[in-house]
Amino acid sequence: MKVRYPTWSYDQTPPHWSPYIEYVQARNAASTIPSYVEPYLVKVMIQARKALDQKDTPLDRDLVVFIKQEAQHCKQHDAFNRQLHAAGYDGLTAFEQELEATYEDFLANRSLKFNCAYAEGFEALGSGMAQIVFEGKLTEFEAAEPNPGSELWRWHLAEEFEHRSVAFDVYQTLFARRNPIAGYFYRLYGFYYAVKHLGGYSKRVAAYLMSVDRSRMSPEEVEASLAREKHFKKTYARLMIPKMLMVLSPFYNPGKKVPPPALSAYLERFEAQAA
Repeated sequence: MKVRYPTWSYDQTPPHWSPYIEYVQARNAASTIPSYVEPYLVKVMIQARKALDQKDTPLDRDLVVFIKQEAQHCKQHDAFNRQLHAAGYDGLTAFEQELEATYEDFLANRSLKFNCAYAEGFEALGSGMAQIVFEGKLTEFEAAEPNPGSELWRWHLAEEFEHRSVAFDVYQTLFARRNPIAGYFYRLYGFYYAVKHLGGYSKRVAAYLMSVDRSRMSPEEVEASLAREKHFKKTYARLMIPKMLMVLSPFYNPGKKVPPPALSAYLERFEAQAA
C-alpha cells in the first residue's frame, strides 16, 4: 500500500466523459459520495487507531496509509465534482448536504462499532466494483480513450482494492474476535446498512442527473436513453450481485481476494508515469 498523488486537471473534462452517458451519470452520482464518506472514514479510523492502541504494528501502519489514501480520494473527487456543478447540475447541492448531515449524525450519535461496520460495508462495495472494472466487464460502457474522468475512477478503485482488508481487519480486531458469531452478524448489519443507504442515495442522484440530460432530448432520444440505462443496470446487477453475496459468508476475508492482473498493471504504470 502506498499514497499516490494524481495530477489530472478536470477543468476541461466534460460531465459526459464517455459516450454511454447513462453509465457516466451513475458514476458521476457516485462521485459525490467520496467528498463526504472519505472524511467520515478518516475520522472513524482515527478513532479506531486510538481504540486499538497498537502503535507501529502492521495494522497500524496500514491505517496510516489508508487514511492518507482516502484523503486524496476526497480531494480528487471534490475537484471533479466542481465541474459537475459548473455544468449546470445545481440540484446536486441538496443531495450533498443531505449526505454530509448523515455522516455528521453517524459520528455524533452512533457507536464506533456501528461506524466501523458501516465503513467495512462501504469498503466491501468498493473492492467488488474494482474487481468488475479491472476484469474488463464494463468495457462497453467506458470511454474508448483514457481521460481524467475515467482515470479518476480507475485510480480510485485500484486503491480501494489495494486497501480492501484494512477496515475489515479493524472491525474484526475491535469487535469480532471475542465473540465471532455476534461480530459476524453485526458485520452483515453494517454491510446491509451501507448498501441500502448508498445504493438509495446513488440511485436518486443518478435519476436527477439523467432528468437534467433528458430534458434536452427529443422523445426518441429519451426512449433510446432509457433502453441504454436498462441495459447498463441489468449488466451491472448481474456482475455485482455475486461480489456482494461473497461478503455474506462467515468465512469472508477481503485480504484473500487476488488482485486482477490489469489492476496491478495499472498501478505499476501509474507509478512509472509519476516517477
